[in-house]
Amino acid sequence: MLEDDISENEYCVEMVEKTMAPEGAPDVKWHRYVIGKGISKIEGKKPGSLQAVTQHAETIAENLNSRKARGGSMYVYGKQR
Repeated sequence: MLEDDISENEYCVEMVEKTMAPEGAPDVKWHRYVIGKGISKIEGKKPGSLQAVTQHAETIAENLNSRKARGGSMYVYGKQR
């Protein structure tokens, strides 16, 4: 996705890069991704190919934008007693 096509109010994948496996995790290909919206950043690590991890991060960004468009929230509050 090109940055010019993205509103500052939408999450987008800012980067995906090769990284080391977390301690204790299987020593396979790992990638770190950053999803951002303005100054808000979400970082994650996932095993898999660059293409697979990029698709995973893009799906997360799309889901976050979809929730915002519907007025939904990631958080659910219970009744206060």
